[in-house]
Amino acid sequence: MSERSTPKNNRSVRLPDHFRPERYRIILKSDLDAFIFEGEETVHFALRKPVREIVLHSKDLEISKVRFRKGRKEVFAEKIRYDADAETAAFVFPSRLPRGKAELELEFRGKLSEQMRGFYRSRYLVGGREKFLATTQFEATDARRAFPCFDEPAMKAVFDVTLMVRKGLTAISNTLPAAVREHEPGYQTVRFEPSPKMSTYLLAFIVGDLEFVEGKTKEGILVRVFTTPGKKEQARFALEVAKRCLSFYNGYFGIPYPLPVLDLIAIPDFEAAAMENWGAVTYRESALLVDPEHSSERTRQWVAVVIAHELAHQWFGNLTTMEWWTHLWLNEGFARYMEYLTLDALYPEWKMWDRFAATK
Repeated sequence: MSERSTPKNNRSVRLPDHFRPERYRIILKSDLDAFIFEGEETVHFALRKPVREIVLHSKDLEISKVRFRKGRKEVFAEKIRYDADAETAAFVFPSRLPRGKAELELEFRGKLSEQMRGFYRSRYLVGGREKFLATTQFEATDARRAFPCFDEPAMKAVFDVTLMVRKGLTAISNTLPAAVREHEPGYQTVRFEPSPKMSTYLLAFIVGDLEFVEGKTKEGILVRVFTTPGKKEQARFALEVAKRCLSFYNGYFGIPYPLPVLDLIAIPDFEAAAMENWGAVTYRESALLVDPEHSSERTRQWVAVVIAHELAHQWFGNLTTMEWWTHLWLNEGFARYMEYLTLDALYPEWKMWDRFAATK
């Protein structure tokens, strides 16, 4: 049974911290014809005190099943109470749940909207034909539109993602695929390696008909740039900039990039210039693609600036993260500074510090 409730005034927007997520196992199946997705999720967590109710962030999701597991103990939620204003779902159990480590299993479904937030659909044309891909934008508080979660930056966890996709489509998440298996007719499952411990807003998944160019940094990190069909030659400049920036940051910070892959994905419908999802950075097409014959030098510099900014976040923002959104200025200010420092070192002919002075 589910209920809708109205929030009380003057209450905290933070969730109770006695529920501490440690790992999310997420299976998602997207339908690019019906524009819906279905999900199964297991949250591994620690409960600091006995409670009858667990509250997670959830928005525009229909949650059909919630089950608590601890050892041999198994109990289903007897009620799901949604709070539209707080963007939460409260799971009420028939008796108090014991403190300690346990698992919460959920089943849910949602819509691939056109709002360019959460898990959404992006429209583009190939040869005059309308096509769609599914992609994500979770910063600041929209992971809750894709799966129930503790959607606050300090609540870091490991993510194990499996995407069920139609054969012939590309599936991307924050890490490389660990296994690809046949599923029901016309579908396959792509299971990805576990992510680093990270915030929910940095998780990403993309499903669509995509092409890519690839290369490796001098440290051996695989770098790929994905585009919709017919545009991969416009991704070669971004590939070279990303490889050089990643190597520069490895040396400058003295902390190796922790993943074996860095993907940059050009999205046709994307609200921001880019988003620094760890290992799977999404971009507006105009902030990533360069026509080798027609793009201006100014365009090339803009693309390089956006890449340098987002890759700086792989360390400052992703590896080290602000505790709450009031400190976002530090995250962004540092990445802004690194744009100029990095590109001045890699492309001194652009005179980036002169450009900085001229625009301030």
